[in-house]
Amino acid sequence: MTKKVSKTKKMLIEVARELFAANGKRNVTMNDIAEASKKGRRTLYTYFNNKEEIFRAVIDKELEYLLNELNKVSAEDISPDEKLRLHAITHLDAIKYIVNRNGSLSSDFFRDIYEVERARRKIDMAEIKLIYNILKQGVQKRIFRNMNLELSAVVIFHAIKGLEVPYIRKNLTKAFEENKNSIIEFIFDGIRR
Repeated sequence: MTKKVSKTKKMLIEVARELFAANGKRNVTMNDIAEASKKGRRTLYTYFNNKEEIFRAVIDKELEYLLNELNKVSAEDISPDEKLRLHAITHLDAIKYIVNRNGSLSSDFFRDIYEVERARRKIDMAEIKLIYNILKQGVQKRIFRNMNLELSAVVIFHAIKGLEVPYIRKNLTKAFEENKNSIIEFIFDGIRR
């Protein structure tokens, strides 16, 4: 799914991410990125036309981390019910990691929610497919009830995604962290036989 990206482009994206995280997107210029990368403006403009384009590349890279973590879960040799539970927890933990590691950038993520959602569409579709495959395996093994797999995968995906904000909000993090297993169990209890 990921295309090969040059080392220079990867480095420019990471430098931009660090600057955005430290200072916020609005306070970073293309010149700042060029200087911090020690590559110069010409090199930066070889890869990116403007700050919005590099911001989108940063978002894409961060979301790729989420998908990579979820693919690891899918490769696990565990029962479908345990895999679905682990999938949900991994999703939440990966989103929390992304938001926490990006400091000031996280407020830009929420301010530019349409841009983030645009970038997420492709990742969301891949995640729904992962959930679909877990559900299919669970139905085949008679762990889960018979269900409309496509619809159920979409509903479960949105249930997990809907937990992101409460999970990462500072005032709810401790309570959510302590109760996340029971919250996940509550959500998935209805699909078990």
